[in-house]
Amino acid sequence: MFLENKDNVSKSALKYLLGFVVISLFYILGQIPFGVAVVTKAMSSGKGMPTTEADMMNVFSPNVTLALMLLIFVSTMIGIILVVKYIHKLRMIDITTTRAKVDWKRIFFSFALWSVMSAVLTIASYFGSPEDFVVNFKPIPFLILVFISFTLLPIQTSAEEYIFRGYLMQGLGLLAGNRWFPLVITSVMFGLMHIMNPEVEKMGYIIMIYYIGTGFFLGIVTLMDEGMELALGFHAANNIVTALLVTSEWSALKTESVFKDISTPSVGFEVLVPVLIIFPLVLFVFSKKYNWTDWKGKLTGDIQTRIVPSSINFDDHV
Repeated sequence: MFLENKDNVSKSALKYLLGFVVISLFYILGQIPFGVAVVTKAMSSGKGMPTTEADMMNVFSPNVTLALMLLIFVSTMIGIILVVKYIHKLRMIDITTTRAKVDWKRIFFSFALWSVMSAVLTIASYFGSPEDFVVNFKPIPFLILVFISFTLLPIQTSAEEYIFRGYLMQGLGLLAGNRWFPLVITSVMFGLMHIMNPEVEKMGYIIMIYYIGTGFFLGIVTLMDEGMELALGFHAANNIVTALLVTSEWSALKTESVFKDISTPSVGFEVLVPVLIIFPLVLFVFSKKYNWTDWKGKLTGDIQTRIVPSSINFDDHV
């Protein structure tokens, strides 16, 4: 199974803690290009330094801002690769899947399924309530956005998946000796990672149900399918299609998209419908296509290999 698939697994609690710190440092380093660019622009323009996050996000055009923000995750991904290789002495596939090699068909199927569903829902919303949207399409900026979306956004989404559904899920699973604990903790952590998003300020903390629910959905997919491929495809599709099709003043990703949403966000549509209806429907499709069985065992069962944390000895032996 996914959390037990490494014969040469590094079982040191200290190594997982050290690895998480190193990955966090690479995340911080990735913010340097954006910070330097903002300071340089502010000094050259003579307008003074931006004093709020909103001001910083408006220093450059949406495409430039998006590219600079996504460089953070390029740095983060490098940190993940180095931690897995040099601290844990593992290959990336060891935290990706139980299969002998990455199943790209799974990634592409998940990507295609969610891309189509997201596009259909967005277009239906537009034709159902055209007064809630304005057409934002500008050919050249949009083509630049397409390039950014298909080169940098998959790195961003993959970095998040490898942190939460790969590295932390396996580390916490080995520490706890069961499956429910890493599923719960990584899902909550994934949700809390978005707590500073402008959507939270606009809609309130109730939107955390969506973010944490998305974490649970991706965690369930990963454990049931015994690999991250479906989660990788889904997450990439979600961010790419959103970036290309619709933006708003209150969204985390302000892009040169086709539409701009000017409506007041609805808790029911934005939060409850995805978590209670759409995600279960996608789970049903995946379960039928890939013949998932033993839901209880894969989501809540015990793990044979277990880290025994010790305040004295953090070596690689149980």
